[in-house]
Amino acid sequence: MKRTVLTPFQQALDAIERFPADDQEALIEIIQRRLVEQRRAEIARNARATVQAFREGRARYGTVDDLRRDLLDEL
Repeated sequence: MKRTVLTPFQQALDAIERFPADDQEALIEIIQRRLVEQRRAEIARNARATVQAFREGRARYGTVDDLRRDLLDEL
C-alpha cells in the first residue's frame, strides 16, 4: 500500500476542514486581518525607505516623461 506524505500545508487544511463552519469563518477573518496588517507594515517600511532615500539625495521625482528619458539615457 502506497503511503501519501502530507505537506504541513495540507495537514493544516485537513485540520481546518474538521473545524466547525463558524470557526473556519473566524479563521478566515483573522488571516485576512493579519494579511492587511502585514501589507500596511510593508507599505510603511517602503515609505520610510523612500523618505530616507530622498533625504540622502538618492531619489528623484518627476513626470512619467522624465522617467522615460532617464531610463532611455541609461541604455
